[in-house]
Amino acid sequence: MESWLKESGAIGLDELELANFQVTGRGVRSLQYYKEGETVVTIPCGILWTVEHAYADPLLGPALRSVQPPLTVEDTLATYILFVRSRKSGYNGLRSHVTALPTSYSSSIYFTENELEVCAGTSLYAITKQLKRQIEEDYASLVARIFGQYQDLFPLDKFTVEDYKWAVSTVWSRGMDFMLPDENSIRLLAPFADMLNHSSEVKQCHVYDASSGNLSVLAGKDYKAGDQVFINYGPLPNNRLLRLYGFVLSNNPNDSYDIVLSTQRTAPFWEQKQKLWISAGLDSTCTISLTLTDPLPRNVLRYLRIQRLDESDLSVMQVNATDGIINESNEVEVLHFLVDSFCGLLENFGIQPEMLEEQLAAGVHPPGGNAWAAAHVSLGEQRVLRLARKRAEDLLAAAESGRRRRGDMSPLAQCANCGKVSRPFMLCGRCKSVIYCTRTCQVVHYKEHKVVCRVISTASRNGLDMK
Repeated sequence: MESWLKESGAIGLDELELANFQVTGRGVRSLQYYKEGETVVTIPCGILWTVEHAYADPLLGPALRSVQPPLTVEDTLATYILFVRSRKSGYNGLRSHVTALPTSYSSSIYFTENELEVCAGTSLYAITKQLKRQIEEDYASLVARIFGQYQDLFPLDKFTVEDYKWAVSTVWSRGMDFMLPDENSIRLLAPFADMLNHSSEVKQCHVYDASSGNLSVLAGKDYKAGDQVFINYGPLPNNRLLRLYGFVLSNNPNDSYDIVLSTQRTAPFWEQKQKLWISAGLDSTCTISLTLTDPLPRNVLRYLRIQRLDESDLSVMQVNATDGIINESNEVEVLHFLVDSFCGLLENFGIQPEMLEEQLAAGVHPPGGNAWAAAHVSLGEQRVLRLARKRAEDLLAAAESGRRRRGDMSPLAQCANCGKVSRPFMLCGRCKSVIYCTRTCQVVHYKEHKVVCRVISTASRNGLDMK
């Protein structure tokens, strides 16, 4: 591969070599000193894997252009890679790159059911299940739309669903995305540059020159001869690192949990609320990341405050008055809902953090293995959600304390099951008409409450979902 790259105009390869490293496996080693910001390697435009080059190929291009609507960028690149791999002659340079690619990947779609169960309850668990189904569906669509139509180009024994899964994983784990000056974007794979491993300790250092079309990697820090050269994929949480790249970082400071806040258009006063969401920089459906440093972002509260406005609130609400607490009852309702929702999400996890820590310490999940990686994803997400719950509980306690000081104890301020008036409470997430002091009380009371709950609830009630 290196000979082909040099002949094609790649710069910097004489000062680098592919090598195996103890922790990261195969990577790139420096043979000289580099100062931070110095160009390490440049891969010319002509040998990058891009959608444009796939369409320009004299054999593959006509087949791609015949498909309407066009294939996605991801499927085009995956098809391009499989097409080159399947050729018995020609494409020698690109085929040398394909030969250098991993023959298998460790991303979460390759986990067994038992391995994936270790992170049950996480966003990764749900997304991985969805991706496995999506890959089957996307492959069937490709067979119907292009593979089956041009079997001379795409022999089905070399374009199986497992081949497609491998090619998609290649695009996920090795693709680089860049914004262009015209505000469009480009995804590409760069031979040799894609062998560089990730490190959060270096600055982001891969650069696409839109004028020349070349891809360059700069030194993200100072390197001496013998050092492994890294790039930085960005501040990614473990759930994304494992889904796309097949690895995790212990105690990842970028761990997060994504929630989806959504309100149906049929909900009462949707149009008025939509104007308020837009004025707050939100929308009726928002995905918001909870992080270790900001477990309960302001936008979560802003969204839910607007979502729970009633007719009287809306009649006096100013469009630009959505940044702080709207009124006391609205705030308490929002915080009750959040505490209850975070409790429910945490209860969905298959293994609690304390047990996961014990299992990891005892070597139940071998270090570096799939179950070990899944455990770290679960730990990270549960830490974020526990912090989010604690933040919501603290805000709720402060709000309720203010109400007590003013003697504002409403009839709802006692547990519907046991009658306790201790704080914090959890609001019934469905009907919002009763509260409970513990999850146990809510479960015990449900048999009695469920008929009333269904009557009070409407089909257009609002909800909090996870992603």
